[in-house]
Amino acid sequence: VQLVESGGGLVQPGESLRLSCAASGSIFSINAMGWYRQAPGKQRELVATITSRGSTNYADSVKGRFTIARDNAKNTVSLQMNSLKPEDTAVYYCNAWIRSIGNIGGSDYWGQGTQVTVSS
Repeated sequence: VQLVESGGGLVQPGESLRLSCAASGSIFSINAMGWYRQAPGKQRELVATITSRGSTNYADSVKGRFTIARDNAKNTVSLQMNSLKPEDTAVYYCNAWIRSIGNIGGSDYWGQGTQVTVSS
C-alpha cells in the first residue's frame, strides 16, 4: 500500500493550488484521510481530515480557504487551497488509515510529501 501526492508548487499570495493523493495496493477499506503540513523548524500539523462518510475537519488557520474532498471509488483525496498566504508554505503530507488484504487490522500510511511555496 502506498500514497502518492501531486500538485505542489510555487504560487504568489492570493493564488490557488490543488493537491491530490492516490492510495494504491491491495486495499480492503480506507477510513479517515487527511492532509498535514510541516513548515521548516516547526512540528507537523493537521490541515484537514475527511471520514469515509464525508465528515470534514479543518485547522482554524485554513477554514474558509481550503476544501478537502475524497473519491471513495478511486481511493483519492484532494485539497483545494484558495487565497494562499506565505504562512501556508510547507511540505504537505497525505495521510490515511488503510486496511489492506495483508493487514486487516489497518495501519496509518503517509505520502512522501509535496512542497507548497507561497511567495511574491
